[in-house]
Amino acid sequence: MEIVEIIFVITNLTQDFMLEINTNNIKNFHIVGINYKKTDAEIRSKFAIGNDQHKQILEFAKLKGIQDLFVLSTCNRTEIYGFADHSSQLIDLICSQTTGSKEVFSEIAYSKKGSEAIDHLFEVAAGLDSQILGDYEIVGQIKAAVKFSKQNGCIGSVMERLLNTVLQSSKAIKNQTELSGGTVSVSFAAIQYVRDHVKNIAGKKILLVGIGKLGKNTCKNLVDYLGTKNITLINRTEEKAALLAGEFGLNHASLNDLSQQVSETDIIFVATASAEPIILSSQLEGKGNKIILDLSIPNNVEPSAKDLPNITLINVDELSRMKDETLSKRESEVPKAKAIIAEHFAEFIQWCEMRKHVPVLKAIKTKLKEIHNNPLLAPAYNNIDAEDKIQRVINGTAFKMKEQNQCGCYYIQAINEFIA
Repeated sequence: MEIVEIIFVITNLTQDFMLEINTNNIKNFHIVGINYKKTDAEIRSKFAIGNDQHKQILEFAKLKGIQDLFVLSTCNRTEIYGFADHSSQLIDLICSQTTGSKEVFSEIAYSKKGSEAIDHLFEVAAGLDSQILGDYEIVGQIKAAVKFSKQNGCIGSVMERLLNTVLQSSKAIKNQTELSGGTVSVSFAAIQYVRDHVKNIAGKKILLVGIGKLGKNTCKNLVDYLGTKNITLINRTEEKAALLAGEFGLNHASLNDLSQQVSETDIIFVATASAEPIILSSQLEGKGNKIILDLSIPNNVEPSAKDLPNITLINVDELSRMKDETLSKRESEVPKAKAIIAEHFAEFIQWCEMRKHVPVLKAIKTKLKEIHNNPLLAPAYNNIDAEDKIQRVINGTAFKMKEQNQCGCYYIQAINEFIA
């Protein structure tokens, strides 16, 4: 056989091989978002994402060829994580479903990609990026966001592995450090505010509106730390309010009775996910002194209520700025948390490198068989024990890839070894 013919065959096979390699590259992993650091609660409310909006974003993403993503929307942040060609694609998705403009979002948003984006996700899950340092409630919010995205077919194998590693890291930080000790959530900060500012709590009537994830945590904190059961729960689905009230020995009421309950209550916690305020100034005016803690984003208490002389209205930003006696202790745990993150980060990168080799090795094996069976090469190579030699070449190539991490050049080396 002419050497030109052999080169021609190998060149064509190499080109085919390169076309077969198509794996998610972590360099294409992006996060864009806004959080409490540059925006107040009012601005964040314009970019808050509920379940219906989340679902629509996922559907739009599929139409644009973006298959691997999820949206994290809490009282402190709205972020979208995903594999995409450009971060602008993710910004378009967020802004397609929010009341805020793309221009405003782009001006105040942060954008990270690749390793920087991955590190950001690790820090968010650890509570290092929370408005209240060490806030562990974010873990449940991440899990819920990912579960929703997975149910809608938008979590691939690379993203799932990343998220599993991130959650393992967060759990290790929770168990091995004191980062989440003390006042480490908005709901607990709200309870602390009431303890510090209200005398004779047992004689006050308390109303909690909304018993989603945040509401349930708030309910538990109310019972555990205020020493009272003079608490009434209201939820859009009354059966859920009745169930939780029965669990803690509390009262419950229908959403239809909200105005009456608001009128009669001294302290109101609002933890709903409504797109519009559910408690209005008109319901509060002239109804006696009240403390209202609005834990919702967007705000679910009409902002003008703050101007009423009988109302003290506190939102999540104000709660996060309150004195926290455990903060310095938690800050001293940050280096330990970052060391744990570094270990898990390295583990994920190693998995990515090993996963990257699998399709390469499969493709090499396929091509070596094609070389062996190609009529142009048959006279020279059909008399050897092909399976045995191919496997030896594959084993050697896998070892070199693992040790030296240069998978591309080894394709040519593998062919050379086989035909030598």
